[in-house]
Amino acid sequence: MSESAQAPKPLTELKVTAHLMRLEQGLFCIVQTPGVRHEPDPTGLPGVRLSIPPQTDGVSIVGLRPDGWLSGPIDAAIVQITAPAASILVTIYQNTASQDPAPRLQVLRLGEEAATAQRTPVTPVVPKTLPEIVAHQQVKGDVGAVLGEWIGDRGSKRWIEGFMILPNTLGLTAADIEYQAVLGRGWLSPWSEGGTLCGSRGMALPILGLRVRLKGDAARKFDIAYEATFIDGTAATAKAAGDSCESTSLSPLEAFKVTITERQSAAKPAAKMPAKPAPQAAKAPPKPAAKAPPGRRAR
Repeated sequence: MSESAQAPKPLTELKVTAHLMRLEQGLFCIVQTPGVRHEPDPTGLPGVRLSIPPQTDGVSIVGLRPDGWLSGPIDAAIVQITAPAASILVTIYQNTASQDPAPRLQVLRLGEEAATAQRTPVTPVVPKTLPEIVAHQQVKGDVGAVLGEWIGDRGSKRWIEGFMILPNTLGLTAADIEYQAVLGRGWLSPWSEGGTLCGSRGMALPILGLRVRLKGDAARKFDIAYEATFIDGTAATAKAAGDSCESTSLSPLEAFKVTITERQSAAKPAAKMPAKPAPQAAKAPPKPAAKAPPGRRAR
């Protein structure tokens, strides 16, 4: 066999299809519907990318993956349309040798409150001391709190766009905690490790709830609880660690509180006090000698 026949091809042909998806004014979450894959493709395909067509205004796209790809059912993108209506460009990439069907997308509308919001530029406010929770609040910017305190303004009708949790008490570290943002009914962002922003900042894109859990030894030594309020006036409390805390109407998240407490079984036993010596019984005083009756002499 010649060397030219053994050399790999410098280019690989792909099957690429593109579509224009027209959306009305509002906020949307776009995800892949679960599909059947015959076998993993080393190229990572098929994959989907969302982009803004040329000369299109009033559209913002934020992918939950840093590289912008939608490659599986856990990937998602948030699309905000501030114009009366606009189109986004959906491009699908497939390996020509693969037998897998083209990915199918599902578009979820995220709430009427978000649909009427206007994008407002904000300047992040960096707290003087590092808090344990930082959230980016609509219009207000970055706000901070410690575990056990509310973050966000209850009753303000200002939603939270993203948050970060970095515990620095009880001996916990960033690696001991992870969390997700609720993006739609049954759709969540990927798990983010402590110290990582979950959601967005300054994009006017609300999150609809959260999930939080501890990992490893921390999950065995500590209990975590969290509750939230939403801009429609409702409130919710997670039933257990890792459960979704969201409103039944999927209203944007307004404020939340995360509390971590040490389990009684994991707490250190109290130091034992040395046993006190048993008190000795008091000796009875000696009995006085009997006196002789009057009129008689003692012999």
